Amino acid sequence: MFTGLSAFPLTPVSGNAGIDEKAYGRLVHRLATTGVDSIGALGSTGSYAYLTREERARVARLAVEHADGVPVIVGIGALRTRHVLEAAEDAQNAGAAGVLLAPVSYQPLTDDDVFGLFEEVSAHLSVPLVIYDNPGTTHFTFTDELYARLAHLPNVASVKIPGVPADPEAARARIEHLRRLLPATVTIGVSGDAAAAKGLNAGCDAWYSVIGGTFPEPALALTRAAQAGQPERAERESQRLQPLWDLFAQHGGSLRVVAAAAAHLGLTAPRNLPLPLRGLGAKEHAQVAAVIEKLQLHA
Repeated sequence: MFTGLSAFPLTPVSGNAGIDEKAYGRLVHRLATTGVDSIGALGSTGSYAYLTREERARVARLAVEHADGVPVIVGIGALRTRHVLEAAEDAQNAGAAGVLLAPVSYQPLTDDDVFGLFEEVSAHLSVPLVIYDNPGTTHFTFTDELYARLAHLPNVASVKIPGVPADPEAARARIEHLRRLLPATVTIGVSGDAAAAKGLNAGCDAWYSVIGGTFPEPALALTRAAQAGQPERAERESQRLQPLWDLFAQHGGSLRVVAAAAAHLGLTAPRNLPLPLRGLGAKEHAQVAAVIEKLQLHA
């Protein structure tokens, strides 16, 4: 479950209205039939931080129902430990195969704050946990020492790192260093889609993927190439997708780009993000559509 391609779909939400359950079910079912290794519900791409407890519990159930047996990893991050524990309970009751925890903050968190959070949550779990390191959204940066401390807690099964160095040798050295710090039972997964090929080629076990949630075929092609020991092919697949990586950089992240892409492909309604997020304007939306057509990425 914590190796290969973990695909993170959008949670389509129309403005202040509720979740588009039909569209979400179709997105998840599409990933399952394409053959992804796991599905990441309620990650950052899934807008977990904007949803109520009831909405998150419903999304977790929908994901499991439409995943056709593919393992579902559910995001449980929240500002307060109490709310994280509630989300963990709801995810487990929904049948999640694992959970994903980011240390969400408003006040800056210390390493001891974050260790205490994971210590309490991991003690209450009956499913594996992924440590979610996403400093771009949480504004908390993990140290290697903290990785090592957390990785020895019960139920911790994987670390989702935010990227690797651009130089292949430096990337491999980075993953080898983490391997020495972490127990053999804990996998390492790369995120930051532009770094996926380098991370997998450097020895990461998994790719926790944004584009995998909307474009699973090219994400699988890249992942399977790396798994087959074909690093050049994996790099070629990544280079082919460079226009997408450029769009992510241009728009300060991937969420608005994949939201526009999903709408362009008819996978969701045109408005698919929770307010106050308004998505891309008409000009930028057309830019995304042009890249999709150029790369021949279709639903």
